[in-house]
Amino acid sequence: MTGCVVLAATPIGDAQDASPRLLQEISTAGVVAAEDTRRLRRLCDRLGVTPQGRLMSYHEHNERARTEELIGLIQSGERVLMVTDAGMPSVSDPGYRLVAEAVRHDIAVTCVPGPSAVLMALAVSGLPVDRFCFEGFLPRKAGPRDRALAELVTERRTMVFFEAPHRLGAMLTSLARWFEADRPAAVCRELTKTYEEVKRGGLAELAEWAQSEVRGEITVVVAGAPSEDHEPDLEAVSDAIRQRVEDGERLKDVCREVAGQTGLSSRRLYEAVVTRPRP
Repeated sequence: MTGCVVLAATPIGDAQDASPRLLQEISTAGVVAAEDTRRLRRLCDRLGVTPQGRLMSYHEHNERARTEELIGLIQSGERVLMVTDAGMPSVSDPGYRLVAEAVRHDIAVTCVPGPSAVLMALAVSGLPVDRFCFEGFLPRKAGPRDRALAELVTERRTMVFFEAPHRLGAMLTSLARWFEADRPAAVCRELTKTYEEVKRGGLAELAEWAQSEVRGEITVVVAGAPSEDHEPDLEAVSDAIRQRVEDGERLKDVCREVAGQTGLSSRRLYEAVVTRPRP
């Protein structure tokens, strides 16, 4: 037998979104590597399918060691099914390391397509979807988050982010500072679940809405910059720089870095921070 890796998308909410191929792979794979074996068993109970192969945990804490073990099993002829808690493995979830090692060992990798929070949020956002980029989770701390957003100021493609509900307000506030306050966006919550909600509006408006309690799985879709010659809001950028300086970074160093990311001159940024009154 020739072993292989099968990446399989699992439902992101509604179990009825599981494909017949997913059920077949679960019931026939020699090994099922799951991000959480308990959640997989609950899903299998809801789907009425029983794994016949060996169940193995595969998550961020054991991914390095378990990858080597799985590669050995595949080389011995096993068909390894990789599933995560929801959506497609390796997309902001475990799986990339296994795929990379499989490719390095010339092992076949295939996929069972299915539910995707990224694609569903794009589809229902009402924003342009002809070109887009997936940015995953932004850094939690203000400094690294501002650095990441500075690099996206001139991004013209529609952007997709994941965010935890308790950090959504702060994330949208940062987006409104670095991009235009009225930049169109959509917050997609609990996709395919009972309380699915899509909230559309400008970034500042959404940031204010998110100050109240928001629950569930969150995907945020943001329109890209309107034109190639778009210049970021100098006041917003200077506020972000001032915050980084207050966190302990040198003003000149931050201005030089942000200048390279935004196209604004470092002198102009420096003067804006020094002369602009504190908010």
